[in-house]
Amino acid sequence: MAAELFSLAGKTALVTGGASGIGQAIAVALAQAGADVAITVHSAAADETHALVAATGRRYHEVQCDLGSQADVQALLDAVAAELGPVDILVNNAGIIRRADLVEFGEEDWSDVLAVNLDAVWRLSQAAARGMVQRGGGKIINIASLLSFQGGIRVPSYTASKHAVVGLTKAFANELSSKCVNVNCIAPGYIETANTAALRQDEQRSRQIMERIPAGRWGRPSDLGGAAVFLASSAADYVHGHTLVVDGGWMAR
Repeated sequence: MAAELFSLAGKTALVTGGASGIGQAIAVALAQAGADVAITVHSAAADETHALVAATGRRYHEVQCDLGSQADVQALLDAVAAELGPVDILVNNAGIIRRADLVEFGEEDWSDVLAVNLDAVWRLSQAAARGMVQRGGGKIINIASLLSFQGGIRVPSYTASKHAVVGLTKAFANELSSKCVNVNCIAPGYIETANTAALRQDEQRSRQIMERIPAGRWGRPSDLGGAAVFLASSAADYVHGHTLVVDGGWMAR
């Protein structure tokens, strides 16, 4: 019974930004739970993700897509459906970050981050929700951040986008929960990815971060896999509009 609650057999999942890091880890975890998995990639093919998903025995598809340039999201969903079937699980993971002092932060750095981290989440979720409602249900999982709750340093556009993602999650949940579409968030803590490379290379900042994490280590992308499987599965059918923090205890400190 417990295994069936968390099984994703027969489901199709789309993970944006699945070539590496958190997106790759979530894509693999969903495949391990039984889902066929599609990912978006921005440039080079995601050979490693392909191999990891294939090793689970599940089907895999990737779509070249620039989510920051008003991509045709319905065409993206149609491409996945043609290969794997309609999208049952959408994970809005793709995101970028730009760092600069507030008084010097450029307009382009503001708009570029919002385009990927917020606008694409809105458009893709809206398009996916239409199909999910018609088919009688689905799961949308957004990737938030600790900076959905805090202000951060030198990352105003990233912070704004991640606050907005949590609000958008609640707004979608309020309208879609009665239609058997679950919309929730995962808020990762400090995870070892390309987006946090600058922090980890800053000896002082890295030490300050580590001192606050009760678990005593930076998170790994694989730490997010279980949370994603839970929210994508029938075990979370009564979970709506929630932000699940996976942070090694940071927010409890």
